[in-house]
Amino acid sequence: MRTLEEVQATVQIAKLQEEDLQKTIHCLSFGENVLSADYCLMELDETLCQHVEAGESLVIRGDADERAVLCSGDTTYNLKMADTSNLLLFVPGCKIPDQLPESQDSPHLLHTQIWGFCSSYWELRKQRPQLRKLKQLLMENPYKGSTLRGQEENTGTLYTMLDLLERIQASEEELQAQLQTIHACLVDGYWRMLDFDYEMTLMGHVTQLVDSESWSFNKVSLATEMIEHWLNCYGKRYTENELVFYALDEDKVCRATALLLLQNAVKFNLREFQEVWQQSVPEGMGTRLDQLKSLALVDRGSGPDTICLLRVEDLSEDTLERFNHLFTLREKWTEADITPYVKDLCGEKQTTGALLTKYARSSMLNGVKVFNSRRPVAT
Repeated sequence: MRTLEEVQATVQIAKLQEEDLQKTIHCLSFGENVLSADYCLMELDETLCQHVEAGESLVIRGDADERAVLCSGDTTYNLKMADTSNLLLFVPGCKIPDQLPESQDSPHLLHTQIWGFCSSYWELRKQRPQLRKLKQLLMENPYKGSTLRGQEENTGTLYTMLDLLERIQASEEELQAQLQTIHACLVDGYWRMLDFDYEMTLMGHVTQLVDSESWSFNKVSLATEMIEHWLNCYGKRYTENELVFYALDEDKVCRATALLLLQNAVKFNLREFQEVWQQSVPEGMGTRLDQLKSLALVDRGSGPDTICLLRVEDLSEDTLERFNHLFTLREKWTEADITPYVKDLCGEKQTTGALLTKYARSSMLNGVKVFNSRRPVAT
């Protein structure tokens, strides 16, 4: 190891002035058997630093065929390897000037050992959670109601929250939010998606109960556990005189009814659909086309107006693939029509306008701004 005299001699050879330097001098040396592959460095922002310092964990998630992501308790980050021209040294216990005593009058030598080194590090950027797989996994074994005596329940795979966290590239908070969005329910410790027919049966039970009891749609009381789950999905819970009631959400009920009508039809005459749709919803509720954003697409281009099922959840999570698919379905889109199908692709602080500018070309058609593909699309 170097002595203080050797260090001072080196300073003189380098033509440096000692008074311009810190009084504490770090003398670095490599530990035994140090290899560059011993450690990986990761750059953390202030939020993640506080997260780690608070004793919370960071988890890397991804199957073998997926790009790995890093998740905190509430956010998902993209992992990208960044190279640097400067060699990065891993020096535990190394003190920066702010951590050194100010009262030192004479130079002081501090021997510090290097534990590892590398010329690259992991760079983190916030990204959208990859949630498409969640519904696919839960639909392997949808819940169709309590098993009747003499009937065997579907023996497909069931998933606990821990199982889902192992498979889904999302933070726990993002995963919980998506489970609510897709109306999943916890049955015997496993997360289950309701079978669509069963979900519609529950809706029928509720609306029939409301009709038979002459209740208001804004004051529905509980029945069974599954009815309560359905009411939580399609209504808002409140209490009155210490009793629990639910106010049904008109838009959600009308939207679910439209899905029931459209799921088995390739295209539906718009006028006929609107008539059947209004007749199918509970009396007192009103249907509107704006209730179907990101669920159905209206075509007013040629002949009689039509409507067809087009759910945003069925589209690719990849931005370029999403736009290419949309432009194969329709050559030109108005901003109002395309926005519901791309707004979930927007990154942090990104607007749909910026997204459309990047992935589509705008033009005017009969005085209306429309968007089409930036490249020829195979049909």
